[in-house]
Amino acid sequence: MSLPTFIEVMPEGTLEVLSQHEVNRLRSSGEGGQHELLRRCALAILNSGSVTDDTREVLEKHRNFDINIIQQHRGVKLALVDAPASAFVDGEMIRGIRELLFAVLRDVIYINSEFATGGQFDLDSTHGITNAVFHVLRNAGVLKAGSEPNIVVCWGGHSINREEYDYTKEVGYQLGLRKLNLCTGCGAGAMKGPMKGATIGHAKQRIRNGRYIGLTEPGIIAAESPNPIVNELVIMPDMEKRLEGFVRIAHSIVIFPGGVGTAEEILFLLGILLHPDNRDIPLPLILTGTESSRAYLQRVDEFILATLGPAARERYQIIIGDPAAVATWVLGSVRHVRDFRRSHNDAYYYNWRLSVDSIFQQPFVATHESMGRLEISRDLPVAVLAANLRRAFSGIVSGNIREDGIRAIEEHGPFEIRGDKSILAQLDGLLRAFVEQHRMKLPGRAYEPCYRVVV
Repeated sequence: MSLPTFIEVMPEGTLEVLSQHEVNRLRSSGEGGQHELLRRCALAILNSGSVTDDTREVLEKHRNFDINIIQQHRGVKLALVDAPASAFVDGEMIRGIRELLFAVLRDVIYINSEFATGGQFDLDSTHGITNAVFHVLRNAGVLKAGSEPNIVVCWGGHSINREEYDYTKEVGYQLGLRKLNLCTGCGAGAMKGPMKGATIGHAKQRIRNGRYIGLTEPGIIAAESPNPIVNELVIMPDMEKRLEGFVRIAHSIVIFPGGVGTAEEILFLLGILLHPDNRDIPLPLILTGTESSRAYLQRVDEFILATLGPAARERYQIIIGDPAAVATWVLGSVRHVRDFRRSHNDAYYYNWRLSVDSIFQQPFVATHESMGRLEISRDLPVAVLAANLRRAFSGIVSGNIREDGIRAIEEHGPFEIRGDKSILAQLDGLLRAFVEQHRMKLPGRAYEPCYRVVV
């Protein structure tokens, strides 16, 4: 159901004035134009709460949706055409959705002006990319100097069962009671549950300025529309900068059960932590789930040990079925991070000290050629192997939910993954477990693998 008329939306305290140059780019669909990017991201915001993880399905269902910029002498307005009705109450846009809509506008403008056309950042150097991630987060107001360390990043799948979802809520509740703020990928499932639980914990502690930060990127936002609890949304330029954003602002990381997207995040983080320069830098990591998730957690643990070795295993803890114990461990780890950064005179709000190799920063575009070229070998340095395994999982995410990935699979068949037989056997076993446990697609949706592990 859609509203078949124009709906005009005014900004609220942000981006009330745009230059004519910015407006022209937002209106243009040609070279250098941002209209299609703005339209897709805006549709994801307005479609919050829909039960789908197929980008193309969302775009097709709302193919008549459009967004226009109305430039006035006194400011700017957005005009929406055929917007999803769920974004409105009695003809008026829900306030939280309106805030996120203008967050999209803010980030689309900033990324284009500073990255695509501004040339402010050296995106060929590791320091330049880290600096660019910092600027996007600062422009969005995420980095707050003077605040105590209290941001817990929660990762996990959008396709989880009810028992697992309730568990993520209980962990979030326990974190909220301990006055910790949350950051997730902003979607459904294990991204929404911890935020939902934390709102209750914050309410009980009479915390009225709880932070529920959502980091996303243009290629994935339509399949993982921001959940209604997110009150600080940031659109990062691409997946790699999104992942770096997570690890730069995190004071502790909690990982719930998930599928290939969660595996991608785990490999990204462990690959960074295995860098020799990061050996003594605390970035606490815990894997957790219900007792019924024990087999999943053990399978992930075995995969990490078999592929990356015992040094990777030493970088995380596993706690099963005890939300209070998880939150207590996280609180202690956050305090350890605070003490470390204080003793080294480091910023609390951004982890500058962490070394991130360029192989984790350069965008990976999944195609049949790029997936086929991935080198998966025990002869590689362990961090490089982690990076290439991360890219393999990223390619499967693309084939599962991204429009370009889905189209590539339809035209040319599944991506093929080749390499060391012992590693591929572990990878194939993990992926089969994800399929059997219905972690590839939302419940009730049949899954046809977009990949083939060639052993």
